[in-house]
Amino acid sequence: MYIDVHCHLDLCKNISSCVIRAREEGLRIIVTNGVNIDNNRRVLELSSKYKEVKAALGMYPIDALKLKDKEIEEEIDFIRANKNKIVAIGEIGLDLKETSEIDRQRAIFIKFVELALEIDKPVIVHSRKAELECIEVLEKLKAKKVIMHCFCGKFSLAARIAKNGWFLSIPANVNYTDQFQNIAEKIDIKNLLCETDAPYLHPLKEKNNEPSNVVYSYKKISELKKISLEKIEEKIEENFKKLFLVK
Repeated sequence: MYIDVHCHLDLCKNISSCVIRAREEGLRIIVTNGVNIDNNRRVLELSSKYKEVKAALGMYPIDALKLKDKEIEEEIDFIRANKNKIVAIGEIGLDLKETSEIDRQRAIFIKFVELALEIDKPVIVHSRKAELECIEVLEKLKAKKVIMHCFCGKFSLAARIAKNGWFLSIPANVNYTDQFQNIAEKIDIKNLLCETDAPYLHPLKEKNNEPSNVVYSYKKISELKKISLEKIEEKIEENFKKLFLVK
């Protein structure tokens, strides 16, 4: 069984065809992430339409900065009201590539992590150019169920993530990216999950990535760790169940 723990299915082309190809590749779980108010509603619709699709609702840090505090609170209330329809809070986090503003980003991030703790859901975290800042917030809040998505920080920080008992999700472009290959090879399998971030980060540098390509993540981890693909599948499934299903 393959699992894509982070994608944006609503942004993919020909969604029905994407889901069919994912089924054919052996995917049984596709976690699609919300990034703004409208997107969160589309994510819920997709999760009700396709049995493989699970919803994570959140607020991309740059999108969050465009909203008033009242709108943020209203969206948190919406997510809270739909807590039984979702598997995680995501995509949330900090981004210092697109903006240097950090204080309001951090305050919003904290609100969403606190929501996740309240409703006992994992967080799926975006940490671009703000890896240490994200880790420090999560540690301060004593978050336990954490996925660091597409983590591009220093390896010492990746090791810190693993030491905290959190997870790093390895995207399909690990197929050609040294950064992710280093993490996949050196971080214990017990701290790894797989993702596509579709429609982004295509494993062959093409356009329009999709969940079926998560297989590239599994195969590259298998190759780097010199562990059979079947064993990698088994361990990733165990990790997913530990994070998402154990109360």
